[in-house]
Amino acid sequence: MPNVTRRGHRVHYSVEGTGPTVVLLHGLLMADGWQAGGIAPALAADYRVVCIDSLGEGRSDKPDNPSLYVQSERTADVVAVLDAIDSERAHIIGYSMGGWAAVGMAKHYPHRLSSLAVGGWDIENGLPHGPTGPLTFDQFMGFARQAAPSLANTVRAEDEPAVRACFDTLSELDGARSAVIDLKAPVLLWAAEDDPYHRPMRHFASLHGIPFVSTGGNHLSAILNPHPAVLRDLQGFISSAS
Repeated sequence: MPNVTRRGHRVHYSVEGTGPTVVLLHGLLMADGWQAGGIAPALAADYRVVCIDSLGEGRSDKPDNPSLYVQSERTADVVAVLDAIDSERAHIIGYSMGGWAAVGMAKHYPHRLSSLAVGGWDIENGLPHGPTGPLTFDQFMGFARQAAPSLANTVRAEDEPAVRACFDTLSELDGARSAVIDLKAPVLLWAAEDDPYHRPMRHFASLHGIPFVSTGGNHLSAILNPHPAVLRDLQGFISSAS
């Protein structure tokens, strides 16, 4: 399995298919989501698809130093993978936490993007609020244990500080709005109708003239059991941007 090493830590990635490069950035606890839901293998029929495990998740290293997880560092990990596979530019697709990272690519490395697709992520406001204010990591994990125990159970006790660091950096939103609306590359947003991100994403897209795909399902099913429209529209978007 290929890896790149930055800052002394390994970042795992996989590559399948040939053609223009498409990078898939996963959501928190969903390192295998692109494969499990069939999006990665479907896109690999026409593109070189690169799935990157965020530092702290999947088969990447899991250090507990929070400074390693800030947006500038994690997007630099993505660029290190692009350099390793000799890809100057790529279509970047991010979902949930991966949407945050994809926006970070538009912010820090816009010249490396052929296009940007963001799903399940509120570009301006980030994480939704919990019952007592901004969603905390403990609230998130409590919800995950109820709604998606198979995903929550992948977090071992010794790895929880790394996953917490992943979560905590998602409050880093400065410059996100301008990075997306000023990007000199095509942009697509999408969300499932029962996802709390749906309304703010649709509003943002409408306000700034960005195409928006609305599908059935919820935040998890949009990736783990995606509506056919998701794949159809992603394929059409990438094709038109290539």
